[in-house]
Amino acid sequence: MNAKRYAIRDWPEGERPRERLVAEGARRLTTAELLAIVLRSGARGQSAVDLGRTLLGEWKGLAGLESAEPDALAETMGMGPAKIAQVKAALELGRRLLAEVERVARPRVTSSKDVMELMAPKLRGLQHERCEVILLNGGNEVVAVETLSEGSLTESPVYPREFLQRANRHHAAAVILVHNHPSGHSQPSAGDRALTEELVLAGDLLRIPLVDHVIIGRRDHYSFADRGLIEEYKRRPRRPA
Repeated sequence: MNAKRYAIRDWPEGERPRERLVAEGARRLTTAELLAIVLRSGARGQSAVDLGRTLLGEWKGLAGLESAEPDALAETMGMGPAKIAQVKAALELGRRLLAEVERVARPRVTSSKDVMELMAPKLRGLQHERCEVILLNGGNEVVAVETLSEGSLTESPVYPREFLQRANRHHAAAVILVHNHPSGHSQPSAGDRALTEELVLAGDLLRIPLVDHVIIGRRDHYSFADRGLIEEYKRRPRRPA
């Protein structure tokens, strides 16, 4: 290859990574090509794309590159302080973006108001009863939301074993039960109260606490936790099996 071809500016425009990114989008570029844009130039006898490939090969991918110390990166020909700083800055931006996306994708639920913001758009207005479980990690972040059951106008059967299996499957630290009342009234039925007490006791035995049961009505909601009933159920003596 002619020495001039090592400079990306001498490549045909349709082959240059930066121009391709603008025209086709970043996802169409290889990891080495994206690194080349960050590096801006290569080394003696290497284009920026070649240098990107070298770095990825030496460090077994982006994860290794991210953990590499600057002094170690400097041992690669062409990697001076400026290029090392550029690569480290780009990788740190990627890490921060991932953390930001995870925060957005995993809202924290610490109150019945949070439950309503998360679940009311999904359940309010349904013409049949649906029961959902919100699975939380130790930081009260939502790990998953799953449908436990769908039923008739007046009931949606929930089985404690299935409820706790879902929690175990996702390694949940805590759970919240949510269901709607198609009638529009949010007051719990006798069955709702009995089920909540049963799930509180079962969750305590397995150390996966039920922290709330929220019933969504047409205009309001009912929270067992807000009314102190979750704690009350915990204090009640267990009935003999």
